[in-house]
Amino acid sequence: MKYSVGQKLKGRITGIQPYGAFVSLDDHTQGLIHISECKSGIVRDLNGELKVGKEVNVVIMDIEQYNGKISLSLRQDEMINTNKKMMGKNHNLKKRFWTNYHLEYGFTSIANKQKEWIEEALERLGR
Repeated sequence: MKYSVGQKLKGRITGIQPYGAFVSLDDHTQGLIHISECKSGIVRDLNGELKVGKEVNVVIMDIEQYNGKISLSLRQDEMINTNKKMMGKNHNLKKRFWTNYHLEYGFTSIANKQKEWIEEALERLGR
């Protein structure tokens, strides 16, 4: 298959259903934009958001291995463009850490705390 997950493409909307919109990527390939991937926020009616024949920029979210169905997203393309604009304007973006980086965790700090933790555990056990 000539398409891959994460690829950005232009397509044309060929049909709209209550659950999503079908997009033609080329003469032989179609994908589906699920209603949850149309835009950020709640979309109650796709007809108010999209029109048949409209050209859209999409991102490939998934390609099913066995039947070749392609899942697309308008929302991901919107998020990528927003992030590029923010980075270009040199906003004050804060780094986000998945841990408390200001706490001294790591192998050396664990070794330093080991004796204290063992004593605490023994006290709890009543020894």
